[in-house]
Amino acid sequence: MVAVLEKNTMLSLAENAVNEALKKGASEAEAYVYEGQATSIGIELGQISKSNRIIDRGLGIRVVTNKTVGFAYTNILDDANAIESVILRALSAAKASKPDQDWNGLPQKKPYASPEKTFDDKVVDLGSEELVNVASIMLDAAGQVDKRVFPIEGGIGNAYISNAIANSNGITGFDKGTVIECSLATLAKEGTAVTPVCFEFNASRNYNVDPVWVGKEAAKLAVSALKTNSVETKSTTLILTQFALQDLFAYTLVNAVKADNVQRNQSPFKGKIGEKVASENLTIYDEGLFPGGLRTWAFDGEGVPHQKTVVIEKGVLRNFLYDSYSAKKEAKESTGNASRAGYLSTPSIDTTNFHVMPGNKTSDQLLSEVDDGLIIYYLQGAHSSNPVSGEFSVVATPAWKIKKGEIVHCSRGVMLAGNIFEVLKNVSLVGSNERQMGQLISPWIQVENVRVIGK
Repeated sequence: MVAVLEKNTMLSLAENAVNEALKKGASEAEAYVYEGQATSIGIELGQISKSNRIIDRGLGIRVVTNKTVGFAYTNILDDANAIESVILRALSAAKASKPDQDWNGLPQKKPYASPEKTFDDKVVDLGSEELVNVASIMLDAAGQVDKRVFPIEGGIGNAYISNAIANSNGITGFDKGTVIECSLATLAKEGTAVTPVCFEFNASRNYNVDPVWVGKEAAKLAVSALKTNSVETKSTTLILTQFALQDLFAYTLVNAVKADNVQRNQSPFKGKIGEKVASENLTIYDEGLFPGGLRTWAFDGEGVPHQKTVVIEKGVLRNFLYDSYSAKKEAKESTGNASRAGYLSTPSIDTTNFHVMPGNKTSDQLLSEVDDGLIIYYLQGAHSSNPVSGEFSVVATPAWKIKKGEIVHCSRGVMLAGNIFEVLKNVSLVGSNERQMGQLISPWIQVENVRVIGK
């Protein structure tokens, strides 16, 4: 790995940029410095095919003059002229903007907690040769399951990420972390029959991914998709795995609990704090300090400490998620949910680790509770869901039929139609098989009375 920027170097860059912006006429300023280094090994058509190395460093600066906000960024950090230029561009953008009467200042400094299990030297030290070895282990594991399985794509990668922030209200912060991920997509062939693509992965902040498990599970899913039969059109019981929940929640529920959407009248939850909006079996937290969480950091994209916020408690809506701007519009405190795409953007509201609290049913026990229904892994079309109404129409690719507690066959082209906010009310059981899936930490959940359109 290329030498990383030191903590003091990054903090100095941020603090100096803020001071220079104030000298040049900004009434407020914020500087965000980012570094990311990543190595990935790709798999294509059953072969290790490529190696990529990416190093990205940059600074984004946000300035305020008379309630107008300007932003600019640069990826040149070792040139004082480049830093001065980006400050001037941000000031120019602010002067060209219209005043925002809702602007009430950058956030103030607060103490940070120390994130747990988010950095591992072993991940940093992994070289291409070791990553290739892990990819080979994953491919071998898939091949040993069944000769009918064919891996089509996947890979393994590791990353080191650090960020520093400073603003004119005294905020200074630095944090660093690591990520490692391996994934494999497979299909199975038997005669002229070819299954849909089946996918599995592991991702962690520490070096504890299991490439053998990933390879075997991706292969087992593909084999189980060979035996197909149709399902009838009716309302039925579903078990939604983390893959399906991630897709459905990302385009509906997550948007509904963002405070800016509530303020713009684009959330069906507006005015419903304290009301029951889901099954009492459902409790959801946003946990920015979840140990080892894929989105766990000491602070958010504007330097506000990450925290644990209850969103839904036993079915009752408790809180929305705020950044500093949306919170100050309501004379509230930010929940630490300002997110940004590195140094390239200004902050916007997003979840950290969206945590559906587990129940006490194992995956086998959840299946045993279903007399007639489906288990859903992958969905297509969730992005077309209506974020305001919650209406969705998606295709399960594929689904597996459950009969008397047993998975009996695969079904392709099954369509699910409904409303995510009705789905939340119809959660009957919550599993104990919790895992991380991007921004989501969740077990499987069982939902009643979802419309299924068979093929």
